[in-house]
Amino acid sequence: MSEIADSGAGGLPEAGGEDPRAMERRIFRLMCASAALAVLAAAPLAPWRVTAGLLLGGALSLLNHHWLRTSVEAVFGATPPGGRPRLKASRYILRYFVVAAAVAAAYNLNLVSLAATFAGLCSFVPASLAEGLRQLYFAIARREET
Repeated sequence: MSEIADSGAGGLPEAGGEDPRAMERRIFRLMCASAALAVLAAAPLAPWRVTAGLLLGGALSLLNHHWLRTSVEAVFGATPPGGRPRLKASRYILRYFVVAAAVAAAYNLNLVSLAATFAGLCSFVPASLAEGLRQLYFAIARREET
């Protein structure tokens, strides 16, 4: 009862024949674009600490996203078939300490605005919103008449 039949798919289900990693790559590119757009918009308009905070937050957000993705791939890629994944909590907690240490060091050196750094760390939000709107558009555009 606790076993699940293997469908033979070998990975994530593909929507419409699309590469399963395509969405992951789009979100990463959208995160880069949203962080760059925020920095470019703030450069001529805001004080340099705000621009530096957005830059630091965006870079840490990209690092955090990449680190999380590679950690999850390593954990689930090394899982034996039918076995439980071995998840080391220390790897996930270490990410937060690295991000917090970088933000604290930059703030204590008076290099960044803390609010702008947090805004830069949120670059995943507009990226996931844009990807969601893209998915919604294609769901409506490719809908078959019933």
